[in-house]
Amino acid sequence: MDAAGFLELPPRVPKPREVGMTHVMDKGLSLAEIRSMVEMGGDFIDIVKLGWGTSYVTANLRDKLDLYRSLGIPVVCGGTLLEVAEARGRIDGYRTWLTEQGFECVEVSDGTIDMARERKLELIDLFARDFKVLSEVGSKDAEEIFAPYQWVEWIKEEQGAGAWKVITEARESGTAGIFRTSGEVRSGLIDEIAHEIDVAGLLFEAPQKSQQAWFIKHLGPDVNLGNIPPDEVIPLETLRRGLRSDTMAQILDLEG
Repeated sequence: MDAAGFLELPPRVPKPREVGMTHVMDKGLSLAEIRSMVEMGGDFIDIVKLGWGTSYVTANLRDKLDLYRSLGIPVVCGGTLLEVAEARGRIDGYRTWLTEQGFECVEVSDGTIDMARERKLELIDLFARDFKVLSEVGSKDAEEIFAPYQWVEWIKEEQGAGAWKVITEARESGTAGIFRTSGEVRSGLIDEIAHEIDVAGLLFEAPQKSQQAWFIKHLGPDVNLGNIPPDEVIPLETLRRGLRSDTMAQILDLEG
């Protein structure tokens, strides 16, 4: 046995993967910071989101995208940028811009603007013709509380419209959507969603360590997790592998 494998940990699905995905938030990383992040944890990064509308004001966007592409990491813009384009009647221009920049993925959300369900499903269908679509359900407003059956219905509709993955909203802070303002998981909501929908097609935003540990303990190490801060990529991987006390008992089957 190779000494590096002496612990005989449960195997991870290799890249490119559809489960166990780690979706990382880039709020304005420099090229040097990207190289450092990937040097240390590139094997664990499956997709990077350029937060909200940061991509539109990033001076070296083309260089960043070229770097991520050379590293084999797909990039998506935050859904807020699409919402701005929709609010300003510039969806065609947004599609053209995404194509010119070489994006392969797009996020379709309605967490900030008031968008009719029919319009959102239309946009998912439209963008799915040329891009991998990550749609997002839930509101960024912590006071907006939706019944579990409504979440399930929306997720199914968006998958039917062509979404590759459906993201459950939590915000960058992890204090809205699937979480209470305290950061506590709305466990009943997640249980209902997981009961009705294959979680392999979902991506749960979980920026906080306690939230990541909760999902791994309840849904397993191959749960897709998003909005992960760059400095949490390796810590999250240790949670997935049972190399941190929070999940060690469950992942390594030490309970009982």
